[in-house]
Amino acid sequence: MKGCGYQYEICHFTEWEHLKKDTIDAVILCGTPLKDNLFSEMKDCFTWIPEQSIPVLGICAGMQAVILAYGGSIEANPEIGMTSVRCRVSDDPIFCEDAWIAYELHRFATVPGNEFTVIAESDTCIQAVRHQANPVYGVMFHPEVRNTWVVERFLTTFVSHET
Repeated sequence: MKGCGYQYEICHFTEWEHLKKDTIDAVILCGTPLKDNLFSEMKDCFTWIPEQSIPVLGICAGMQAVILAYGGSIEANPEIGMTSVRCRVSDDPIFCEDAWIAYELHRFATVPGNEFTVIAESDTCIQAVRHQANPVYGVMFHPEVRNTWVVERFLTTFVSHET
């Protein structure tokens, strides 16, 4: 993000209540180490997601947290390695490609509620979603590994560029 000219602050998800919300333009919820599922036991730490209008991009465990915050669920589906991802929509500002190869590393897949549109999928799970009313996205794969365009497009779509 810094290399793209964006300013950012890193904090643990349990610190959200202590941040100055009026200075935040967007939130990226990153993944966790493979066996760190503390976030799924602390769902109350993510109730702010549906209550705010701040753009959110959840990556892997971050997507799982987003789905849980909106009342969806997660289910066991361990995967590691490269996967083929197919786009299901043609009108999204972030996901314009028909298909791409992505890296995934997770123990759980998501089961989103009806308020989410499934944007992309692989043969084994939903790979990307967007909320139908709020600027909230989730991706199961890890764009930081080989699909950095996802994060770049999220930022250019929802955040003013600062150097």
